[in-house]
Amino acid sequence: MAQHLEVVDDGFSPRVWPSLRSEAQRVARDEPSLASLLNAVIIRHSDLSAALSYQLARKLGDQELRAMSLREVAQEAYAAEPSIIEDAEADLRAVFERDPACKGFVQPFLHFKGFHALQTHRVSHWLWRSGREDLAFYLQSRMSELFQVDIHPAAVIGSGAFLDHGTGIVIGETAVIGDNVSMLHGVTLGGTGAERGDRHPKIGNGVLLGAGAKILGNIRVGDFAKIAAGSVVLIPVPSGCTAAGVPAKLMNCPTCSEPARTMDQTLAFDI
Repeated sequence: MAQHLEVVDDGFSPRVWPSLRSEAQRVARDEPSLASLLNAVIIRHSDLSAALSYQLARKLGDQELRAMSLREVAQEAYAAEPSIIEDAEADLRAVFERDPACKGFVQPFLHFKGFHALQTHRVSHWLWRSGREDLAFYLQSRMSELFQVDIHPAAVIGSGAFLDHGTGIVIGETAVIGDNVSMLHGVTLGGTGAERGDRHPKIGNGVLLGAGAKILGNIRVGDFAKIAAGSVVLIPVPSGCTAAGVPAKLMNCPTCSEPARTMDQTLAFDI
């Protein structure tokens, strides 16, 4: 039976935790074979932070670092910095709003590795800023092994991010990503060589990064810009513009108003 989001609405946007839990209860009734999983991961928990720490621990735990220890680390991060959970809520909304294949909150919470990788990074980033770099690197390694997403713990990622599919995404140490950014599989935010220091891209708010796009060097991609699939970007991209090609050229300035939300990857004309 297809899932459909049972929205608990506060008048502004869906309230993630009540909606997620209500949906999980319905799915458990409709698909009894999943009832035990849904109860363990979602239904029996009191809030999103408890459920998310359990889910990340379930995914990331191994022989070297047991699930219980990882859960405690995640809970410590959420308690110290509640904005991490606020960002997770925005990330879940982003998946539901921007992915036409997503039928509710349960689907990404349980199954979407782009969401799982992003939440792993949010914990590892907190560890990095807390001076616990070794454990942060450990989570980065597990993220890469399990989800095929490699994000340096020092990278900064804003709220409401959407990593569609996730596979092959690489984000370097000094990269900074704004709010409400969408990126598809195979995106690289990398350097141009072996230089050290501030060497990775700065991505503005509301940017859409198409599948396989490579943005290299300490360059800025402005707010609401669009990077076409397969492009190699070596120059700054002004706000509201599209960059496309290898190497990328600027075109369609301005592009559509909110490309990350509409996920509109079309180009108005050929380069």
